[in-house]
Amino acid sequence: MTPDPSPSGTTPDTTAEAPAPACVLAFNVNDPSGAGGTGGDVATITAMGAHPLPVVAGVLMRDTAEVFDQHVLEPDAVVEQARSILEDVTTAAFKVGFLGSAEVVGAVAEILSDYPDVPLVAYLPSLAWMGDDEQQAYVDAFRELVLPATEVLVGNHKTLTDFLLPDWDSERPPSARELAVAAAEHGARHVLVTGIMLSAKGPQQFIDNVLASPQGALTGEKFELFETAFVGAGDTLSAALAALLASGADLHAAVGEALSFLDQSLDAGFRPGMGNVVPDRFFWALPPAEDDEGDGGEPATETAPEEPKNVSRRVH
Repeated sequence: MTPDPSPSGTTPDTTAEAPAPACVLAFNVNDPSGAGGTGGDVATITAMGAHPLPVVAGVLMRDTAEVFDQHVLEPDAVVEQARSILEDVTTAAFKVGFLGSAEVVGAVAEILSDYPDVPLVAYLPSLAWMGDDEQQAYVDAFRELVLPATEVLVGNHKTLTDFLLPDWDSERPPSARELAVAAAEHGARHVLVTGIMLSAKGPQQFIDNVLASPQGALTGEKFELFETAFVGAGDTLSAALAALLASGADLHAAVGEALSFLDQSLDAGFRPGMGNVVPDRFFWALPPAEDDEGDGGEPATETAPEEPKNVSRRVH
């Protein structure tokens, strides 16, 4: 006689539910090129092993070369997206990209103020394409409302200099520490400054990328300068850093890994259109390169094409 497996006569489900990946809520505009914006955040956060929660702040009209215009959502629409998912899912980190308008900045800042213990990585892109008044209103709101909640402010050296030290008149550029001091006056704990030009040594030119606090430089990584123009690099770096912090990585280690991820993404970058090169966040999914030698042990004579070939990818 076969006994009942359970009092109810049904077989209990003994399969354990797999642990969920850390979740990152990313505020950003939609970028139809996929280089940055919500598309770039989703690709990067996923590649880093976390789960993206994308909240759309607006829509850019752009291609891979330049931004033409934007359509900003009403602040209430942005707030409703964020509140709906925050009431359901535990968020381990926030990433703030471009938010479109000063009004949306204010709405997002109000949401962030309710989660002071969740780390925030804020990215400030170049806004040279915006009108002067619109740009000034945006950066003023970002400075006063987002920086107080920011764990790490990410940006290019020139962009952060214009933002944090607009009256800088020294012949030498400000250091990462000086930018961190200026950011700290508005509440930001750290800055991650990219694109710091270093003196050329020989034929190669290098740029520095430095994490700094008001006390000084903490860590960083030097990259060889690419001769190619990229789009989406800042969103890639900031989203990768947010995903790593969400997963519990120490800040120093997270910055090092995020910079390494960015470097490899740029090195494997591709040009999908007629404009700039887009980072390949899934470089690790490419199949291994074939041996350079033929069957007879002689070097292969076929030369690699200048543009990447369409190849199938391995599943991570």
